[in-house]
Amino acid sequence: MFEDKEEKGREEIIDYALKLSRAGLNVNSSGNLSVRFDSPEGKGFLITPTGLPYDETEPAVESRQPSSEWNLHAFLYQTRPDINAVVHTHSPYATMLSCLDEAIPPFHYMVAAVGGDTLPCAPYATFGSVALAEGCRDTLGKDRLGCLLSHHGSVAAGRNLKQAYAVALEIESLARMWMNLKQIGGCPLIDKEEMARVKEQFKTYGQQEKGHEEG
Repeated sequence: MFEDKEEKGREEIIDYALKLSRAGLNVNSSGNLSVRFDSPEGKGFLITPTGLPYDETEPAVESRQPSSEWNLHAFLYQTRPDINAVVHTHSPYATMLSCLDEAIPPFHYMVAAVGGDTLPCAPYATFGSVALAEGCRDTLGKDRLGCLLSHHGSVAAGRNLKQAYAVALEIESLARMWMNLKQIGGCPLIDKEEMARVKEQFKTYGQQEKGHEEG
């Protein structure tokens, strides 16, 4: 029974890794994703291997080195019991904004779908480092589901991979729109009070098991 559950978790990770590639959010072996998974040995998580293209990744248990960003995933699971899946991407628009060290401001109400009135950018740190993991953890805080990583990319989280994937798509969509708006001088922003109301609305909006997708 335990082995079947682990196999299913591994297959789900590969499935969503390939979806990320097809959606253009990751290229080759860039980025990584994980799901919380408790084994007989204790609490832990399953994560994509390092440096292996997603279309070459197999679910079979093998001696593979985990993603170099395993600290980032571990820190989020340790501090956020509501998070059961983490997706890290190098998606084009989110990465371009991260290279500007800029937060995505409240230009659209869907920014609140990621958990705050802005979509912040975590401070720069070397990839794979504890400092990067700490910065991401602190930037997400208690309720955000995503952020940018300075000069690096973005991180999305959720109660499952379906939601984390949806948040990753939302971050890239918001980043693309904001980058385009910046080309024409930006736009008026939604005030904090309204963003707080929108954030509250998202707590009970739609079919919650489907994540933050609008429809």
